[in-house]
Amino acid sequence: MKKIIVLVFIIFFYSLRTQAQPKTDTLTLKLPEAEAMFIQKNLLLLAQKYNIDAQKALIIQARLYPNPNIAIESGLYNTVSKKFFAQGADQEGGELASQLSQLVILAHKRNKQIKLVEANAQLSEDQFFDLLRTLKYSLRTSFFNIYFLKQSAQVYDKEIDALQVVVTAFEKQKEKAYISEREVVRVKAQLYSLQVEYLALINQINDAESVLRLILQVQPNVHIDPQVDGSLVKNLNPMQYPYAALLDSAYQNRTDLHIAKTNTRISRLNYNYQKSLAVPDVTLSLGYDKQGSYIHNFNSVGFSIDIPIFNRNQGNIKSAKFGIESNLAIQKSVEAMVEENIFRSLQKAIDADKMYKKIDPSFAADFDRLNNEVLLNYQRRNLSLLEFLDFYDSYKQNILQLNGIRFSKLSSLEDLNFYTGTNFFN
Repeated sequence: MKKIIVLVFIIFFYSLRTQAQPKTDTLTLKLPEAEAMFIQKNLLLLAQKYNIDAQKALIIQARLYPNPNIAIESGLYNTVSKKFFAQGADQEGGELASQLSQLVILAHKRNKQIKLVEANAQLSEDQFFDLLRTLKYSLRTSFFNIYFLKQSAQVYDKEIDALQVVVTAFEKQKEKAYISEREVVRVKAQLYSLQVEYLALINQINDAESVLRLILQVQPNVHIDPQVDGSLVKNLNPMQYPYAALLDSAYQNRTDLHIAKTNTRISRLNYNYQKSLAVPDVTLSLGYDKQGSYIHNFNSVGFSIDIPIFNRNQGNIKSAKFGIESNLAIQKSVEAMVEENIFRSLQKAIDADKMYKKIDPSFAADFDRLNNEVLLNYQRRNLSLLEFLDFYDSYKQNILQLNGIRFSKLSSLEDLNFYTGTNFFN
């Protein structure tokens, strides 16, 4: 009976430990699937879409005319007749007055305000597409980065597993004095060094996955496993499009340039609007007064207007004028940046492509084959410890560099996509 109770307790404790450990899932994605998920789920894009709707609603508001105003005044209590709201034409009657007024906007203020609000709505759309461009760039570069980092992690997995087998075998041989302790310690040191490097690489992968999870809006316990066509790096050619075509696309499609131009247009529209505010609006009115004027039942018509002696909106006009100069300078700066971005990113892509083409296609496969042979020969004592460790280190470094070159080429092409505002290389 005691054994059964102990067994039940152990099972219960083990189930608690299992439940306490966070469960992880793996999400296998191709790039088009990741981009589709991003468009559907990203909350920053959704928030910016709502901002566009909010700006468009302000256009409706700007098109509305001012409401007319009506004022009615009546005597509350007549001290002669001792009545509330007394009526009549004599002293025992009461006073009743009313006025209907309408504000008339002059100097085309309404139309200028509509144009200004419409430009702000256009700015919100430009900002949406710029956010889309930026997040898509982060998605694609993170996607490829994770893929090649995981390819590099596989190298560490192979080497660590192989060295663990060697260490286990050498520990047994050391006990029988078949091998020196110095050699065992040296292999262990290499194993621990690889494990430390592997941990740093895993942290890089986790950081990149964290960025990608936020973009795709997936749960923190989900590991993303990108799938990339092996021929993708080989088939993409940075020289496929001439520099002039890339630059022309950037001037037409770069959303940050659109934002700069729209801000300049907004500042000009605001300047025109501020100048129109210097012209006062007029208020037209119709009035009726039962007993408060020189005759009974007095009817009147009139208007009122501010006299622009002191405030002619001088400060706001001057500020708007400086705003034009400021936004023009920013626009020119962005235009200069566009040309430099295209030139430098194309240069990087060409350099990365040249480096990639220098690599022997069979290089990685040959290294994999030799890796297995070297391990076997070392275990048979056909290779010295120094030769064995040197090959393993060379193998690791070369595979890491190969993956780095591949990612560098794709990353530079993604830079071109980002700076041109067009997916030339997809």
